[in-house]
Amino acid sequence: MVAGLPDEQRRSRTFPIHVDDRESRGPVAELLAQSPDFQVTVRRLKLGDYLVDGRFLFERKTLTDLVAAIIDGRLFQQALKLSETKLQPALILEGTAQDFAGCGMRWEAIQGALVTVSLFCGVPLLRARTPGETVRTMLYAARQGRTFVTGALPRHGYRPRGKRARQLFILQGFPGIGPAKARRLLERFGSVAAIVNARSEELQSVAGIGNRIAEKLRWSVEEPHREYRLRD
Repeated sequence: MVAGLPDEQRRSRTFPIHVDDRESRGPVAELLAQSPDFQVTVRRLKLGDYLVDGRFLFERKTLTDLVAAIIDGRLFQQALKLSETKLQPALILEGTAQDFAGCGMRWEAIQGALVTVSLFCGVPLLRARTPGETVRTMLYAARQGRTFVTGALPRHGYRPRGKRARQLFILQGFPGIGPAKARRLLERFGSVAAIVNARSEELQSVAGIGNRIAEKLRWSVEEPHREYRLRD
């Protein structure tokens, strides 16, 4: 809390943050509880680990968590779900290069997964070295978010409004998929997640999606298991 201020004024200078109960025993939750900048509530979140100021949804992964999520296929599914939320999502990667030592995965495979998350799914990637930096990153986002709302920051770049517009925007990031094919795919399968999980034969049932485009789409979204190489 901010000492010496009335409750109402203190709340205006702090940010509400909902912490997923599965993260409540971790180092970030402990630092948040000690921070004078946040009002912490612990509850079960359907998506993400931290909901900040009612607008930013952060998924936090240590670098070792990241490798595990790539291997078991969770990373891409989580990124798709984050991309379809009405909130502003981001993935915070926490740790240093030393955390990759002995992980058993080539850097090219990790980099490929991060390209998919950031460019195809449209989920921003933020870096932090320590739990303390993770807390500060969320604080900076909350502060700049309120500044952005007041019009003090320029609003450059295109961000589609509405779930369907965002889904179509994501689909057009895949090779060979333009606006018309994106619409037909979405009408046929109903969601981006269903499209990326569809078999090549199923994708080819959509007008304009031949074998070449279907195989390129499958190649883009499949986790690169063949590239994993265990180290001695």
